[in-house]
Amino acid sequence: MSTANFVIVLMLGLMCTASQSMRFDLQSGTTKCISEEIKNNAMTLGKYSVDNPHDGSPIPETHKLTVRVSSPQGNNYHYADHVDSGTFAFTAAETGDYTTCFWAPDHKPSTTVTVDFDWRTGVAAKDWSKVAKKGQIEVMELELKKLYDTVASIHDEMFYLREREEEMQQLNRATNSKMATFSFLSLVVCLSVAGLQLWHLKTFFERKKLL
Repeated sequence: MSTANFVIVLMLGLMCTASQSMRFDLQSGTTKCISEEIKNNAMTLGKYSVDNPHDGSPIPETHKLTVRVSSPQGNNYHYADHVDSGTFAFTAAETGDYTTCFWAPDHKPSTTVTVDFDWRTGVAAKDWSKVAKKGQIEVMELELKKLYDTVASIHDEMFYLREREEEMQQLNRATNSKMATFSFLSLVVCLSVAGLQLWHLKTFFERKKLL
């Protein structure tokens, strides 16, 4: 395998984890939400469209959707009402799970809407065809630019995972400390109760002149 082909295969393997492409059915009157964990300052791009049940004719009103994209804090990044297709693109302002919700209005009789949804983040969200066209660069150089961005993304991801690991370790240490304190207090309470029981029994036997 040549170096160029190896780079292409490596790029495809690394970029697969940075995108979601799916097709799903949505019953009228129901909602489907999809979440994606996105890091701060990461770019994201989404495209959605409704399948036309009647080729060659306009999409019926029963197949129009309401689409909303929100941040972990509930901020709206995209909202579209009564649409059959659309796109959204933004740079995440915070790290966390971003949610895209599709809602199909209720109709009688009930209908099934088929939705195609493609959601890309990080390196996969970049339009590399425009980069190549704008810079007039060779294929190999373009693949190297993709590889560089992918490595940078992996580097950022490693630091992010390290921070999450440190947070989990701090949580474990805090939990262990609380458990140790709770165990010590439980031991003190048990010893105190045992001491009170012994004192009560001793007092009882002394009153009965059994001791």
